[in-house]
Order: sequence, then C-alpha cells, then structure tokens
Amino acid sequence: MTSPQPHGTSLSGTSQPPTSHPARHQEKHHRHQARSVAEHAAAVAELLQPLRSPGRTEVLPLGEALGRGLVKDVTAPISLPPFANSQMDGYAIRSADLPDDGGELRVMPPVPAGASPAALQRGTAAPIMTGAMLPEGADAVVPIERAVPDRFLPPTGQSTAQATVKLPAAAPGTYVREAGSDVQAGQTALAAGTFLGPAQLGLLAALGIPEVTVYRAVTVLLVTTGDEVVEPGQDLPAGKIYDSNGTLLETAMRQAGLEVRRAGIVTDNPGKLRELLRAEGAAVDLIVTTGGVSKGAYEVVRQAMEDQPVEFLHVAMQPGGPQGIGTFEGRPFLGFPGNPVSCLVSFEMFLRPVLGRLLGAPAPRLPLRARLGQPVASPANKHQVRRGTLQPDGTVELQGGESSHLMHALAGSNVLLHVPQGVAELAAGAEVEVWML
Repeated sequence: MTSPQPHGTSLSGTSQPPTSHPARHQEKHHRHQARSVAEHAAAVAELLQPLRSPGRTEVLPLGEALGRGLVKDVTAPISLPPFANSQMDGYAIRSADLPDDGGELRVMPPVPAGASPAALQRGTAAPIMTGAMLPEGADAVVPIERAVPDRFLPPTGQSTAQATVKLPAAAPGTYVREAGSDVQAGQTALAAGTFLGPAQLGLLAALGIPEVTVYRAVTVLLVTTGDEVVEPGQDLPAGKIYDSNGTLLETAMRQAGLEVRRAGIVTDNPGKLRELLRAEGAAVDLIVTTGGVSKGAYEVVRQAMEDQPVEFLHVAMQPGGPQGIGTFEGRPFLGFPGNPVSCLVSFEMFLRPVLGRLLGAPAPRLPLRARLGQPVASPANKHQVRRGTLQPDGTVELQGGESSHLMHALAGSNVLLHVPQGVAELAAGAEVEVWML
C-alpha cells in the first residue's frame, strides 16, 4: 500500500525499522520529536514480523482459503489453456484451404467441447463449439455468423459427405486460443504473498490444484478502556458515553480477515487491566487496546504497562497521534487512541497495511487520485487523514472537520483523504490521494 507520493511520504515500510523492540526508555528520546508515519509503520512491521513464521501456516482446501495470503510461489503444473481451442462457435479450418475471396469446404463431423477430434482433412471444415479442442491440422476458426448458410450443417437426415459450407478467408490464429497463451506449465502462476480472492482461487482450480498453503488468520485480543464508556443497550448515566470503539474496531478487523476476541470494557484500573491481559493474552497473536495512551492523569494502559517493554509516543499524524507499541508478557501489543476516528485511522494506517505486506492479507486499500471539491488546511508538521466522499466526477467532498470524535461524518464517508506531512494547505481542485473504504 502506498501513501500520497507527490510529497514523498511512504507507508511501504522502506524506512529502516528500529534494531530492537520498543522499550520504555526510548520514550524520552521521542518526547519532543514525533515519529513519522513511515517510521511507525516500520516499527509495527518489525513487531509483527514473527507472524510470518513457518509454524503459523496451514494447508486449506481452495474453498476455505478466501481472504488468506499465499505462503510460497505456486508453479503452474499444466499450461492454460492445456490445448489449442476455439474462441467461438464456428468452423475449424486450414487457412491455406481458402483463397482470399473465400470458398466452399466439405463439412466434417462436429467437434463438441470435451471431445478429442480426429485430424482435419484438407479441403474440409469441422463445426466446432466454443472451448472445444482444435483438430490437428486446423489453424483458424470462422464464426458461424460468417458462414453461408449461417447454421451448422448437415441438416437432419443429410449425410456429412454431401454437405458443404461457404466460408470467408481467415488468417492463421483467427479465433484460436493457443495452448499456454494464459499461463505456461512451469511458470509462476501466483507469487508468495498474493492475497487470495475469487480470481486467484479460480486460477488455482483451473490448474487442477485442490489446496493451498496459507498464513493462519491473525487472532487479536481487543480491549476497550475507560470509566466513561458503557456497552450499547445499557442505561446511559450522566457523564457517560456509549462504547463505539469496540464495535468499530472489531468489525473493521473482522472485515479484514482477522479473528477478534473481545474482552469488553475495562475501567481505569491498571491492576484489573493487567489481570485481564495475562488471563487472555497468551492465547492470541496480538493485543490491541483503545484509549489510555496519552499523557493525562488517568491513562490506564500506560499505567498497566509500567513494567513491560512498551513505548508510548506521538506519531506525526492527525488524528491518531498518541500510540503505544511493544510487548506484554512477550505478546505483541499495540495501543490505539481512545477517540473513535483516531482508533480506526490507526488501524487503517498501521495494522491493516503492515499485515497485508507481511502476510499477503488483508488486501490493501485501493489508492486513487481525486481532486478536492473544497480547500483544505492541515498542520504542516503532521500527516493529516480526513474523511470524505468520492463523487462520480472524481472530486472528493470532505465529511465533517478534522476532529476525531465525528462518527456521523465517518459513517457518511467512503474514502480516507491524505494530506502529507509538510503540506499546510491545498486549494480546491488540487489533486490528492484517497483510499477507498
């Protein structure tokens, strides 16, 4: 996945990652210097690199491998097509048998799909169906619509030997699918790391391959925090809000192919959070929390991680600047901010693309170029991610402001719009990169 290129920002992971896992002593170094988006993506990639281990692969039937990433190259065991075949319903001919102005040829027995036909005799034409094997000696197909009569012969009761058909001339290769014209035996059909969608799985089936080695789906323990949040459906006391982060992130992760275990809402009690993470974290690949990662007085996640190699830092991004990264009891840990839009943008900017590059899944967000329907201002020292709606005419209209609590604006959006670090303002009509949601 790429980020807006004209301004040089990249999420491709090309920046040099840290040489060791993040630790709390590194926090001081970053206190006055925000980490770039690319640097943080590289740090996340390093943290999650063990998910590529051979022990995290499995062999699945094609029908169960949808949405997974391919572990190793797949070499085509056969060519596709495996034999030369007809692209049209028509007549298989030797092109040399017809002069430039066409002529009449004697009709041979028809060639249905799936048959192994006899060689084509000189001066004859064989009725052939779409996908049927081209008879030996034939090198072109004339569509039935160009034949006179424009129907297959012979009629009922007439012998083949008596039937003729008038056909126009055709160059060698006309309406012929040559053997191996799609993929040749021995060629790499799919490269390692390919995201397996319907088209890729269909190709494997066409090659006669019944199963495939894929990376296991990533299992995530998702924990939302805060004394102020309650579950949807409960009474809403004064000063409380409903928890949207859990549903927002869980569904985003499930849509991306991750297996999510929800731990409910944890209050601002560091001890209880540590107990929960120890009880449930050992059975997952990754721990993700939302909230409690800033520098306020009740930052429960920061407090719970005091004795763990976890770094809390600021990424030069809006929204989603505060981030936590490291390990809890040896398990990879990511701490996302508590505001709803911030936590989703964090997932889209870091976890989703990093997993895609490491494991081939989930599929990357489709980056498109669009033109602003209105001017945009942005902090020059940050990579700003705005929500917008891509219109049929290729313009993008912003939804809401830059604030990270605007859920209604997020729900009305179909793209994330990127204003890279170093850009303070863009005029209406300026070209920008957007990611389709």
